[in-house]
Amino acid sequence: MADKFTIGLVQMKCTANGEENLSRAIDKIREAAVRGAQIISLHELFHGEYFCRTENADLFNLSEAVPGPTTEKLAQVAKEKKVALVVSLFERRAPGVYHNSCAVLDADGSFLGKYRKMHIPDDPLYYEKFYFTPGDLGFPNFDTRYARVGVQICWDQWYPEGSRLTALGGANVIFYPTSIGWHPHEKAQFGASQLDAWKTIQRGHAIANGVYVAVVNRVGFEGKPENAAKKKPSSSNVTLPKAKKPAATGPFSAIAASMLINPSSTAGSATNRVPFSLSSLLSPFFVLCVLSAFSVSSAISVLNSFPQ
Repeated sequence: MADKFTIGLVQMKCTANGEENLSRAIDKIREAAVRGAQIISLHELFHGEYFCRTENADLFNLSEAVPGPTTEKLAQVAKEKKVALVVSLFERRAPGVYHNSCAVLDADGSFLGKYRKMHIPDDPLYYEKFYFTPGDLGFPNFDTRYARVGVQICWDQWYPEGSRLTALGGANVIFYPTSIGWHPHEKAQFGASQLDAWKTIQRGHAIANGVYVAVVNRVGFEGKPENAAKKKPSSSNVTLPKAKKPAATGPFSAIAASMLINPSSTAGSATNRVPFSLSSLLSPFFVLCVLSAFSVSSAISVLNSFPQ
């Protein structure tokens, strides 16, 4: 594994057409690789719209084996571009048993394993308990060519145990593929506080565990307004365990940030780990960050902004 590695987060709007979404994701993976990304994460359940807004037995037909057809196609891209991939899918484990899972593919296209989402929400427009069985694989780490990575999925972020156990396993970075948004009737009153809580919990995981946290969300309005579909907050974040100041926030633009590493620096006590959050509002977009596997950042330099 490398001393430093570059991560890419692909945030994109999804439609009900799975093949269209997969094709778009592959294009963006290739684009991120050209821009220098070595480990790339897609958002939660990228293969379609967030279908858990309703309880509909027909939607189990969207599930697939993991590994399976989608991971096979993405493995070819991983091998072609020499990138590791974090891929969130609706897993069909057996008749009547389904999971919200994440596959990890290495830069040679090999399947390293998967994580199954542990914490399953059941709220208005988030009826995941109808579809998903809680995970049973623990909190594994995956040794990619470039870094040791851990995975949590969306709702897992509201609980501290998963990030703690994943970090104790030696993860250099924890990815959180996510599908979270506002209820359109609540956004005006609660939107700002909900978004702040979402970012704060991510900083908490990074600070408490001394680990990088990378959260990639989907974007857009899904479903019919009269059915109270969600509008995604269109924000993704990379949080460091320690940084001197925020690198940048960029509404309607993507930020590429390089973390200048001091190899002799080590993570200090928890009280010295000031969080850093990098947000972007763009669909589709990339956040590219150069991270160190051995030390926290000592300085931050904004390299570029890419127009929509």
